[in-house]
Amino acid sequence: MQCERLMNMNAIIIGILLPLLGTMLGSAFVFFMRKEIPDRMQKTLLGFASGVMIAASVWSLLLPSIEMVPPLEGELSAGLRGVLPAAVGFLAGIAFLLLIDELTPHLHIGAQTAEGPKSKLSRTMMLALAVTIHNLPEGMAVGVVFAGEAQGLTLSAALAVSIGIAIQNIPEGAIISMPMHAEGNSRMKSFLIGTMSGVVEPIGAVAILLLAGMLGVALPYLLAFAAGAMMYVVVEELIPETAQGAHTNLSTIGFAVGFVLMMVMDVVLG
Repeated sequence: MQCERLMNMNAIIIGILLPLLGTMLGSAFVFFMRKEIPDRMQKTLLGFASGVMIAASVWSLLLPSIEMVPPLEGELSAGLRGVLPAAVGFLAGIAFLLLIDELTPHLHIGAQTAEGPKSKLSRTMMLALAVTIHNLPEGMAVGVVFAGEAQGLTLSAALAVSIGIAIQNIPEGAIISMPMHAEGNSRMKSFLIGTMSGVVEPIGAVAILLLAGMLGVALPYLLAFAAGAMMYVVVEELIPETAQGAHTNLSTIGFAVGFVLMMVMDVVLG
């Protein structure tokens, strides 16, 4: 029993750190590639990241949120009871990111100007804030799925979410660090900025796990909350960027590959 607990603890630690490692790996591209990411590659990577995040939101967060609510007698009442926490949590996640987006001066991915003419922050800081905003719900999602192990979610399913987010973070890290270098920052500084953008993920995951004992009936809401926040990032940031200019078909292909990969991982490991 003690050996099993130790293995579970090691798996949780690895799961918490995997998204950050994905960000670090992507940020390290700045040491091996030219100053700018080719447009075709960027479109493909952004599409891939979108597919992974949407699949994770649906298969790993929303569906478990619905299935976690015990049914009531009666077909209609059972359906409403099951979907209500998912609907409320999802909308709350969207509203939370929308509020943070409005209150925090930042740059959208691929944007060249600040959001808001009165912002006095540097472009680098605003871009870092944007990535931090995006990574927070991903870290929360990892913490929520590991906390949900006590309420029916399997450890392998939680690891699938963590692995999927880590894979998604690889292109995101590259998309952040390489433009930093293109603006004149050193390769090391650009790597560190890209890496630091992912630090918020293990922090968010640990914060959720520390509150795991207090989650109780709120867990279905939190799963859907994380799904809504992640979906907001895709709709607000990633998809609009992939739809601009040429080579949009590559982003569609990347999306399909990312979605299917995450879906297969969730089903096989779950």
